[in-house]
Amino acid sequence: MLANTEHDPFSTLDSRRSVPARQLDAPGPDHATLVRMLASASRVPDHGKRVPFRFLRIAGEARHALGERLAARALVRDPDAGPGALDKERQRFAHAPLVIAVIAVLDPADAKIPDVERLLTAGSVCFALLQAAQAAGFGACWLSGWSAYDAEILRVLGLGADERIAGFIHIGTPRMTAPERDRPDPEALLSDWHPDAA
Repeated sequence: MLANTEHDPFSTLDSRRSVPARQLDAPGPDHATLVRMLASASRVPDHGKRVPFRFLRIAGEARHALGERLAARALVRDPDAGPGALDKERQRFAHAPLVIAVIAVLDPADAKIPDVERLLTAGSVCFALLQAAQAAGFGACWLSGWSAYDAEILRVLGLGADERIAGFIHIGTPRMTAPERDRPDPEALLSDWHPDAA
């Protein structure tokens, strides 16, 4: 449900929830809706206008094929992995109908913009995509896991040497209303800098 921002401009932001990937079903967004969501998600701070990110769609049977690759790779990483652990890897991308890998594009030859700033831009895209998904009526969850850092899986996904996974955004129709969880007290996290403290 869209928030009524006429009376509370923060209500949409405050209503954002992550929905566990296991609780996301079809349908997911169609192509046109996804492109619209990605357009909103791309409106992030970007020092130097480098656009240091790209998107990789994992949908349909590709989710299951990737799961098989994950299971095979998990067995190489841990030859003692049991059937339950391997099945978990097979199902890792199988719950939500759509997973978008947000890929950070890092250019080592670009001395002007630090890698960390470009990575933060890609991370901002992940969060903005969560918001865009909820605004479009879907549930979403930002996950990473070992596969986001494994060199062989990154190769399977077609990442270049200077690319990293910022996050896997699982998107679908929620089977549940995500409960609210405890949030930090912003006043407890806020302090003031004073010049005489240095």
